[in-house]
Order: sequence, then structure tokens, then C-alpha cells
Amino acid sequence: MDTPDWNDLRYFLAVIKSGSLSAAARSLGVEHTTVSRRIEALEKVLGVRLFDRFARGWSLSTAGAALLPQARRVEEEIQGLLRLATGAADGFGSVRISAPPAIAAHWIAPRLAGLHAQLSGIQIELGAEPAYVDLSRREADIAIRFRRPLAPDLAVRVVATVKYYLCATPEYLASHNLDQWEFIGYDESLAETPQQEWLDAFAAGRPYVFYSNDLNSIAAAVRFGAGIAILPDYLATGLIIPDMISPVQRELWMVIHDDVRKSPRVRRTADLIAELFSSPAN
Repeated sequence: MDTPDWNDLRYFLAVIKSGSLSAAARSLGVEHTTVSRRIEALEKVLGVRLFDRFARGWSLSTAGAALLPQARRVEEEIQGLLRLATGAADGFGSVRISAPPAIAAHWIAPRLAGLHAQLSGIQIELGAEPAYVDLSRREADIAIRFRRPLAPDLAVRVVATVKYYLCATPEYLASHNLDQWEFIGYDESLAETPQQEWLDAFAAGRPYVFYSNDLNSIAAAVRFGAGIAILPDYLATGLIIPDMISPVQRELWMVIHDDVRKSPRVRRTADLIAELFSSPAN
């Protein structure tokens, strides 16, 4: 029997994780025909049918289900090898940083130019991602998060405390009495964030005119006079409502996998990014 190609095994696991051929293709950034072809190649090498093909989609076969636990163990070993290789590499190469979209756009990206000389030989890849990436799968080298992870193999440190303010344009405040205020908030997917829970209590039944899962959209709606929102300090310049104190503050965490943290380039980048966050947000 020929030795299976690890990349083919990766496609097999992507279909399992994503739930469908098309979703796996999107997650891998390829066409669905590529996913199908790579799985067929793996089936040929293994001599088993991993999926039963139906008109409504693919279903894991009995043989595929039997091989799945071992395939996942192989994936863990490969990812561990790659993390250790990153840790053992020299100080040159790329470093991928994952951060919430608004943090990436308004706090990290504007300051990277000032770090260029200190990052000589290092290329930064900045992923603006609302969902948390999996550091154990090397989806990023450094992650910026609002929640502290609890996994024991992750190194964490607080890099900033983000303060939130009740915000509106001066024109909106001049044309609306307090009892006429209308609000802009996070949608249901973010309804349990501290800032949205506080805003709901403050609104006290007054109407919302706009919801979004995107902080940049919420901030834009405020700047164009759509209503009142609670915004982080790096988006609140010129919009803070006087004498309206919000108690909401959130710690921002830098997270790195222990294996990757051994890499000189990752350590150097992490230290510089931490310094970047120590400067006031604009």
C-alpha cells in the first residue's frame, strides 16, 4: 500500500469538520472539485470508501468512521510537528496575527508602519477575524482576544484595557431630548457581551433603530447620526456624550501557543505588538 498524502488526509478532515463538501472547500479556499479529487485520491491509496455519495450530500461511511479517530491523531501529531518547527526556526519569515476586525483595522494596522524597521526580515499577516482561530492548528501564530483562554498549552498576557463610552454626534444630541434617544446595538450573536448588556439596561425599553454584528458598521451609523451606541475608546473620538459614564471595561489578551512561542520571530513580534497596544488608541 502506498503512503497516504497528509494533504489528502487534511481534506478528509475538513469535510468532517465543515459538514459538507462545499463548506470544506470554502474553509480551505479551494473549489469543491479539488476537495472531491483529493478525497478520491486518499480513498484509492487506502483502498476504502470514506464517504457515501448521495444526491443530498456526502455521508461518512462505516470505514470512514472507523478511520476518523486515527486520522485526527495523525492531524494532531502533524500540527504539533509544524508548531515545533516554527519554534525552532530562525528570526526571519512571516508571523500571522489574528484579531477582531475593528481592533485589526483601527488599532493594529495604523501602527504597523512605525514598527517596520524593528520588524526587519519579518512579514506580518494580519487576519481580521470575528471568530477565534485555533492556535493548535496553526491558524495563527499570535491571537488578540477579548476573552482569556483556559487551555494549558497557551501563553497569555493582558496587552490593553479597552474602555467603552456612550456615543452620539453633537447634532443628534442637539435635536433629540433624552426620552427621544434611539439606540444602535449588537445583534443577537453578540447580545451577551458586557457592553451590549449594559446598553440594554441603559436604554430601559427605548427603541433600537439598528443592530449589527460588525463594530465598524455600528460606529459608522453613529457618526452619520442614526442614534446612540456604546463604542470602545479607539472609535469614540469626538462622539463621547458628556456626563454619561459607562462602567464597561474589557481586557484585551495576547495568546500564543507554547510551542510557537519558542520562535525568535514570534517572540520579537509579540513583544513589539504588546508595546503597540501600550500607546493610546486613536
